[in-house]
Amino acid sequence: MTGRLAGKRAFVTGAGQGIGRAVALAFAREGAEVVAASRTLAKLQDLPELDPAIAPLALDVTDGEAVRRSIAAAGPLDVLFNCAGWVHNGSLLDCSEEDWARSLDQNVTSCFHTIRAALPSMIERGAGSIVNVASVASSLTGVPGRAAYGASKAAVIGLTKAVARDVIRSGVRVNALCPGTTASPSLEARMQATDDPEATRKAFVARQPMGRLGTTEEMAAAALYLASDESAFMTGQLLVVDGGQTL
Repeated sequence: MTGRLAGKRAFVTGAGQGIGRAVALAFAREGAEVVAASRTLAKLQDLPELDPAIAPLALDVTDGEAVRRSIAAAGPLDVLFNCAGWVHNGSLLDCSEEDWARSLDQNVTSCFHTIRAALPSMIERGAGSIVNVASVASSLTGVPGRAAYGASKAAVIGLTKAVARDVIRSGVRVNALCPGTTASPSLEARMQATDDPEATRKAFVARQPMGRLGTTEEMAAAALYLASDESAFMTGQLLVVDGGQTL
């Protein structure tokens, strides 16, 4: 089998839709065996039909014990791609304690669980690539209505850099993908939930200097670079793919 991930085994969270789904398909297309995890198994059921190298897995990434069992069962991993997350819409004053806790649990504590489970075997084998999905809404820039989300994604960036530094001589690399606004089912659902979906759509597009939203395929291409040996001399870094939003 040929491909940039030929012979590698990858674990992808948040694979039910959007960026995570596109990444699972891209990794498999490039030769990897992929465990595609999502809280909702129904969203994954067609993936093996699209590529038999993908194995669906129902997983709540906020459940540390379930994550440990699932990653142990998946076998030694070459690539861990952390994409599961949740977007709270609103300012800090609009954010309940429950929303704040959910933002941290789903966006950053989930990465703590998966990295902690996958890292020992990667260190033992002296190789591995961990890619965390952060966002431009983070320590990179402030975005209106994203207080909890931005704080959680800033934490993802901090975690990425800290773990990368800790394992820098082990052969394991840790990087973060920072997307701008990307067209996805979750974004579409958030737009449709507003009083004026079309005006909301135009506002999302307007904040991208390129004049359009990113695509999940573009994010998957960036993820593939970070996961593969093409980025072998890169760790603790942020790959920003945002249509110029943070220029």
